[in-house]
Amino acid sequence: MYKKEEAGQACREIDTPPNASALIEGHRDFGYDLKTALADVIDNSISAGATSVKLEVDTSSDDPWLAIVDNGTGMSEEELIEAMRLGSKNPTDARESGDLGRFGLGLKSASFSQCRSLTVLSRKEGVTSCARWDLDHVARRNTWALELLGKNASLSCWRHLEGYANGTVVLWEKLDRLSGGQEPGTYRQEHMNSQLADAEAHLRLVFHRFMERSGHRLVLTLNGRKLRPIDPMASNHKATQKDPVETISLLNGKVDVLCHTLPHHGKLSSEDWEELGGSEGHLKSQGFYIYRGDRLIIAGGWLGLARQSDLTKLCRVRVDIPNSMDSDWKIDVKKASAQLPPAVRSRLKKIVERLSSTSKRTYQSKGNKLVDREMNPIWNREIRDSKVMFRPNLEHPIIVDYLKNLPKEFQEGFIQCVKLLGIGLPIDTIFMELSAGPDSLKSGPDKKDELTEVIYQLSDVLLNGGVEISSLMSVMSNYAIPGVSQSEVRDVVGNYILEKS
Repeated sequence: MYKKEEAGQACREIDTPPNASALIEGHRDFGYDLKTALADVIDNSISAGATSVKLEVDTSSDDPWLAIVDNGTGMSEEELIEAMRLGSKNPTDARESGDLGRFGLGLKSASFSQCRSLTVLSRKEGVTSCARWDLDHVARRNTWALELLGKNASLSCWRHLEGYANGTVVLWEKLDRLSGGQEPGTYRQEHMNSQLADAEAHLRLVFHRFMERSGHRLVLTLNGRKLRPIDPMASNHKATQKDPVETISLLNGKVDVLCHTLPHHGKLSSEDWEELGGSEGHLKSQGFYIYRGDRLIIAGGWLGLARQSDLTKLCRVRVDIPNSMDSDWKIDVKKASAQLPPAVRSRLKKIVERLSSTSKRTYQSKGNKLVDREMNPIWNREIRDSKVMFRPNLEHPIIVDYLKNLPKEFQEGFIQCVKLLGIGLPIDTIFMELSAGPDSLKSGPDKKDELTEVIYQLSDVLLNGGVEISSLMSVMSNYAIPGVSQSEVRDVVGNYILEKS
């Protein structure tokens, strides 16, 4: 309450509590979307030691709802009230290394960004407590009126803790933001399901290291379906290249940096390649992956240290930071953005330059195999006036053999037709398709019988040219057929040798 002081006093203090309705509505607009909001709530579950987090969602009813259920340590009523307080933590306070929170705002701000009614039910040592923020109730009262609900309250969330000795349910109702402002019906349900699908992929990525742990592993489910982790580094793939870990020691902790070069898309299944690229593709997903306590904060982008390029889209740099460095990295409330400290920027710049050359070699080695003249390529790579051109190899054994058997009057016309095909190579179209997705392009024979026909014809030419059948397998290993692996070539050549023997 304002108290009038005597005139002439040098300094006065008055208590000016914020307007409850205005401030709590302002917490709805911190920039969360569904995926970052869910991730922030799950952070609390992990900090509470949960090994199971269940997402239960009803998008089809007239009053849709979403619940996040965990088997963590739970909260007493006193702890629950404190957790529901806005700004329950000071970001400068020291915390345990596994604490994923920072401001004490995540649970409330993340939830309010999607709903107008937040109910938290928590059980600790068999005692259950329940509290609710209803923004409409706060607006009517314009006070910080947190509702404490007893067992007699009619709440659907009670059933979610059946069988739990300890655990917490975060229930979102009045989903005005998640529903997109649409009336009940098919379109609203489709919109919500689309948002959930996007959030699912995000959670599989953000918490993948918790889901991959050998001990105290996190199991994440959506309406009873277990979610698989997405490792953006493809760490366990045999073709992934890794550099040694580099450590940068700073005043508030150590930064560990581990560089990865992803396998070429030809060595991955189409599903794995798509998952690694995410919704925006591999061009956007290259760059830094910054983890804070195993939790992914930044997924891709070079933070101003390099440009995104097709030749570097296999580059991914894992950066691990402790939560003691939040202020140094300027971690935001949503834990979805960060800035490089000056002391780290110069070190990472050198790492990025070195890693970029590795990624470029991965793609260029594929190209070198195509144009190595010792392998009798179908296309030759030529440089004229500093410009790279691809032209048909008129010295390819099959072309030479076919030309030799043509009547002399047709030979010149045949050569001109082959040259015309080379001149008409649609470089711009190929580049556009590669930019959209290299795995969408296919080179080489379309069917197995076409591959067999090509290899048999080439083998006939080689035998007629004096190659011994006993040497055919080793000689054929020098021939590059675009889109065809050496193992496939060896299988077909083996069958050819058996038929000829």
